[in-house]
Amino acid sequence: MDIVVNAGAVAYGVTLVLASVIRHPITEAMRIDALFIPQANERTRPLNLLFGLAIAGYGAWSLISR
Repeated sequence: MDIVVNAGAVAYGVTLVLASVIRHPITEAMRIDALFIPQANERTRPLNLLFGLAIAGYGAWSLISR
């Protein structure tokens, strides 16, 4: 079960990284800045890159460290 959760974290992190660059309905729905910032716009989009790298990195590290 841990492997599934960590693989999901890597997939979500990659989606967030893509959301900082690509404007697609799927990536727009996954944006983390739009969840926490009331008026999310193009200036808040780089937050997705930071959170995406952190989430994907932690998920990958957890998968590798087993």
